[in-house]
Amino acid sequence: MMPTSAPALLSAMITPAVLITGAASILLSTSSRLGRATDRTRALTQRFEELVRVQDEQVIPLARAEQRLIVHQLPLLARRTRYLHRAMTSLYLSIGLLVLTSLLIGGLDLLEVTRLGFLPVVTALLGALALAYAASMLSYEASISAATTREEMAFLVDLSHHYADLYHVGEPGVGAGGSAKKP
Repeated sequence: MMPTSAPALLSAMITPAVLITGAASILLSTSSRLGRATDRTRALTQRFEELVRVQDEQVIPLARAEQRLIVHQLPLLARRTRYLHRAMTSLYLSIGLLVLTSLLIGGLDLLEVTRLGFLPVVTALLGALALAYAASMLSYEASISAATTREEMAFLVDLSHHYADLYHVGEPGVGAGGSAKKP
């Protein structure tokens, strides 16, 4: 059996590179998302510690509400980071399998081994499955992220209403600080 022509062989070897490029791009954004989730966990933990020290009687109800929000969000952030870690692991695996696919295509052709021709197909399928798994983990993580953002925004809206009521903001003829506007 004659080896495959060089252009056809190179074309076959480069084909997995499209998936490798996509997986690498997703891996980059996933790494960034993991960093942001980790930073958010640290910020919430620090904020919780600050709220524990609040002594002002006027602020205590707001501090407790924010503490409840943080206590609810920390386990969700932990889930997010687990999904992101799983996605990253899967993306690295996918990239490795797709690189192996290219190597097997070239190596098997170069060695003229036809009986193992199924190996590149198997590794390509496994690489694509790992990529699909990573995408599903990222989808779950994104839904948790959106839910926590909505929850935090609802808290901030409630907080803004509290301060608006406290300083009479939004009442006709009354400006910030509670003083009536001069004509």
